[in-house]
Amino acid sequence: MQLANLDNEIFFKKVFTDPEVFRAFVKDITGVDVINATIETEKQLERKVAAINFKLDIYAESFDKRVVIEIQRVDYDYSFDRFMHYFLALLVDLQRRSKDYSFEQDVYTIVVLTSPYVVKEKTGELIKDDVLISDLNPRTLSNKIRQIYPHKLIFLNPNYSSPDTPKEIQDWLEFILTSIKNPNTPKFNQSNVAIAKAAALANIENMPESVLEDAKIAEAKKKTTKIYASIEHEKGIEEGKDMGKEEMILEMYAAQMPIDQIAKIAKKTTEEISGIIEKHGK
Repeated sequence: MQLANLDNEIFFKKVFTDPEVFRAFVKDITGVDVINATIETEKQLERKVAAINFKLDIYAESFDKRVVIEIQRVDYDYSFDRFMHYFLALLVDLQRRSKDYSFEQDVYTIVVLTSPYVVKEKTGELIKDDVLISDLNPRTLSNKIRQIYPHKLIFLNPNYSSPDTPKEIQDWLEFILTSIKNPNTPKFNQSNVAIAKAAALANIENMPESVLEDAKIAEAKKKTTKIYASIEHEKGIEEGKDMGKEEMILEMYAAQMPIDQIAKIAKKTTEEISGIIEKHGK
């Protein structure tokens, strides 16, 4: 078996939007059973919260719960802030249909981070935790937590491990990490029925050709975005934008992305894209 790399958003969504896998994953991570949920990808809230137009990787909603799963690399130190905005936006959006100020649904946001953290605590210490949980419950002066709100924002990072992490969570982290680090000879808990199904869905041999093609395009976008950001930082904003965009175009072309798609992403005409490719002898 060769596992698809779950660091790729296309593969991740293919696996984790399966109702059985999704329900088991959410229950193992949060302890909550999401029954008969409608699962969507690339979900946008019906109206903007402030000036932010959110697009959520995997979104599920049942009559009493909202669950969001995000697959993200930690390439920038604002990731934690961004996901707090996502989490709070989902809570604020509940008021759109609420009769009063009470929360009619519980909100859970699970963020899967596939790279080691680059962020540090306020003390300057690098964060190295496999599971981080943020909630909204208040504490007394004696540090007792008062359980008022069920909502939770959960960060998972399979690059780290802790002996205190529950086995059901460790199993999922191990599965995700082996798909990234050791996909050709993966090691995971095959006795876990949901993870075994996730592995079958992630098996490259079982992937439709259309999914494999979309995954190549997503991988090219991911690589070129990082190149673009790096060149912009090192060469200066204006120069970096021009140089980074050409590097991005060439990377996408090398990944066999159609020229019309490259033009759309780079916001150029197909003639301009062809000119850049010819200039570099591609």
